[in-house]
Amino acid sequence: MLETETVTANTILYCRNWEKTADYYRNFLGLPVNFSCDWFIEFCLTETSRLSIADEKRSGVKSPQKKGITIALQVSDIEIARQTACQKGLNPTQIKTHPWNAYVFYLFDPEGHRIELWQSFSV
Repeated sequence: MLETETVTANTILYCRNWEKTADYYRNFLGLPVNFSCDWFIEFCLTETSRLSIADEKRSGVKSPQKKGITIALQVSDIEIARQTACQKGLNPTQIKTHPWNAYVFYLFDPEGHRIELWQSFSV
């Protein structure tokens, strides 16, 4: 594609309520911070993937305002993930079964972005 190796991949969410949204990912979801400044924070999801939260007031890119964004995170234990979300008051949906051989539940961050947590299962 670019005739060079991609080292990391990063999804950036532009937010109207940056502080509250950054706090949600940092303190409620417990994602480790790779970099932060006063308007941008980058979280590590895996060794090569990142999720960033940017303040739209400090950027030329604006929030999509609840228009079709889903962050999908595969977890190793869906029950523990949901129990933790409940304990933190994050109001997760019930776990349901999806046709692609997975258990799934959803959370919504302060901006309304949907966070899908899922675990695959054997048929």
